[in-house]
Amino acid sequence: MRPVVFARITPAVRAPLFRPRAGFQPSGRGWGPTPRLSNSIRSSSSIQSGHIKLAEDEGIIYVNNIFPHRVQWLLRGPLSHIQPLEGILKRINHPDLAAADPTQIVKRAIPQSLDLEIKEVITRYKEGGAFVKYARKPGVKDEEIQEAIKEHLVKSPIRPWFNPFQRADADLVQGRPWIEDLYRVPSASLTVEFLPSASEAPATELTQEALYSLFRPYGKLLDIHPQPSDSKLEPRYATLRFSRPRFAVMARNCLHGYIVSEEEGGGKSSTKFKINYERRIKLSMIKDWIYNHPRIVIPALAALIAAITVIVFDPVRTFFIKMKIKASAHAEENAVLLWIRRQASKANITYFGQRKTDPRGLTAIWEDRQKDITQLEAWLTDTAETFIVVHGPRGSGKRELVLDQALKNHKYKVVIDCKQIQDARGDTAKISRAASQVGYRPIFSWMNSISSFIDLAAQGMIGTKAGFSETLDAQLSKIWQNTAVAMKQVALEGRRKDDKDATMGEDEYLETHPEKRPVVVIDNFLYDSEDSVVLDKLTEWAAGLTTANIAHVIFLTTDSSFAKPLSKALPNQVYRTVSLGDCSPEVGRRFVLSHLNTEGSDDKNEAKTEQVKNLAGLDDCIRVLGGRVTDLEFMAHRIEVGESPQAAVDRIIEQSASEILKIFILGTDTSTVAPQWSREQAWHIIKSLAQSNDGSLLYNKVLLSDLFKDNGEATLRALEQAELISVGSVKGFPRWIKPGKPVYHAAFQRLIENKTLEGRLDLLILGQLIGSENKSISKYEEELQLLGSLPKHPWELTSRIQWLLEKIQGSQAKVLKYERDSSILQKMLQSEK
Repeated sequence: MRPVVFARITPAVRAPLFRPRAGFQPSGRGWGPTPRLSNSIRSSSSIQSGHIKLAEDEGIIYVNNIFPHRVQWLLRGPLSHIQPLEGILKRINHPDLAAADPTQIVKRAIPQSLDLEIKEVITRYKEGGAFVKYARKPGVKDEEIQEAIKEHLVKSPIRPWFNPFQRADADLVQGRPWIEDLYRVPSASLTVEFLPSASEAPATELTQEALYSLFRPYGKLLDIHPQPSDSKLEPRYATLRFSRPRFAVMARNCLHGYIVSEEEGGGKSSTKFKINYERRIKLSMIKDWIYNHPRIVIPALAALIAAITVIVFDPVRTFFIKMKIKASAHAEENAVLLWIRRQASKANITYFGQRKTDPRGLTAIWEDRQKDITQLEAWLTDTAETFIVVHGPRGSGKRELVLDQALKNHKYKVVIDCKQIQDARGDTAKISRAASQVGYRPIFSWMNSISSFIDLAAQGMIGTKAGFSETLDAQLSKIWQNTAVAMKQVALEGRRKDDKDATMGEDEYLETHPEKRPVVVIDNFLYDSEDSVVLDKLTEWAAGLTTANIAHVIFLTTDSSFAKPLSKALPNQVYRTVSLGDCSPEVGRRFVLSHLNTEGSDDKNEAKTEQVKNLAGLDDCIRVLGGRVTDLEFMAHRIEVGESPQAAVDRIIEQSASEILKIFILGTDTSTVAPQWSREQAWHIIKSLAQSNDGSLLYNKVLLSDLFKDNGEATLRALEQAELISVGSVKGFPRWIKPGKPVYHAAFQRLIENKTLEGRLDLLILGQLIGSENKSISKYEEELQLLGSLPKHPWELTSRIQWLLEKIQGSQAKVLKYERDSSILQKMLQSEK
């Protein structure tokens, strides 16, 4: 930024810069003739030298408040050159209202009676003023000039163009001002450093009283902060805070470089002022505060990121969930697709091969279970707030019954498969699968791993977690919560202003219109009962949906202990339960025949006819398989490819026996979780059920076996969960044990036909029983030894000693029997070739 230099010009050649405006008579304003200007023009700029050079008879006046204080950003842009800005200010100058041209303001600020010669005018746009260098007459003091200018400005105030309610001010520059064009914005606070006036002499730190007397004439002071006494910083300093920035600007420009005498408190060798602006809030202070307070900043940053994520992404995720819920309904309501289907039905067009109205041939099953289907449809139109549980063994057709029959006319439904979520390895995979099932996206599951590392680093630095990473529990809660919001919006979309119940609230509307609510189907519930996080969040969320009348919830489960986790979510509600079992032999026969009597080409129909003729023994095979839908369907497929019913059943029995052998006997299952049963316990039940006439065992008799003494009930529950057995109840109490699938009874019999396998496993059972009895004998003997060590044998212990002896005798008799049986089995195994 370059200063404006003015020179004295003779009247014959007057510079256009000072030519008064046409028709303007300033006599009434009190400034008459213009001050005399120097006829010399300086070749060097004060900006470049940094200081204003003064002669013996020269002085400096600083005129303040003639420009806005904060225009430095403007001067660094397209108006960085001063001359264009001066031209603009001269054009908008209106002395009658407000002054804008710095030349005119300077001439008006100096009274004509002083007859001063102005040597130089140095504008300070960023500080809102200008330095005026003048030459005084002999015998005139600077203090007199100062007083005259102040009195003149009081009588004839100058209003600045940017704020006509204020007025310009002027004061004598007593120090040596520093003329710089650095990017330093003026502020209301000043830092005054105390420097020595000479290199050898020490500086004196001025007191608050001395500073007040020197700086108060320039404006109202709010506070003075001296440097702390224990501070080691040099040079010493003090901070002064003015009530207005313009007061600080005037003080800085008038007292910078001022030498304080001993009388003013500057010490014997005097003290020199170095004054700079101090910013109230520095970026370095903010940075230091952030670095020094990580316990506050890091959690606040985590909360800010979470808030931004919710504001930006939650509406998008809710939109995608709604699209997922309404996807099937849109396809079903598409007029073009419906018309194509009707035309194809009329023309009997083949869809991708042979056209079937019932591809799986389940019509016979649905006719048999029509009562359950009707009951489910009635519950979905009821206003009761409770769960619907469809319980049945694996392969009984629960999913097809609910989705394909009971919900076939329901527009909006969401299916959540617990098996897919619980089978995922790691929290990230579980979150991704849960989100994909409901259409929750975008999902940044990979960010959870990165956030965990950030939390780990924050914990090492501040001692606590920052909260960047979220647990599986929290992530699932967010997914289910957004899904609930989307389902509620979908349920309320059909409302219109002209409806008779338009005045109802949202909750009241959903309560009185249960048919509008979407349906949530939670499949494979209790698939992995050990994964409590997923199950707890699902049941908690499902309870919230039902109690708020947002959706109907249907659980599909194979576990008979479903009441325990559901009772935690709805402790005071009764669940509506549909129990699906195996179909009857008559329905099973119709189901198999429905696969063979479907429509098709003539050649295929002839093949079907031949297959129907070769169905000898079908009824016996169906009795072996029972009414399990998956087994019947497998047999029907094998018959379709040319096998006989007996061959198909033999294949199913062999496959089931291999699965049982792999999972329960040999222990070659790939699951990393240790089973809650032993192979001896599993084989005991398999052999007992195979040898039973009706294929069942009494529950209590199994618990009385020596193999089930310790953890019998837990073992039976685990075997039931693994579907080796099924436990039947009478009035809520376990009564009998049956194979987990009807075909398992034949598979059990097939296993015990293998005498080598039977002998090996029976030998293991005998070894375990011998070990158990030997432990009991050792325990009894220890007690007898303890009683025998007493000095006297009281007669009261006689019965106890007799009881112990009888127990030892009984256990020893069992050991002898088990060893005889064991030797027989060993000889049999050794004799095999």
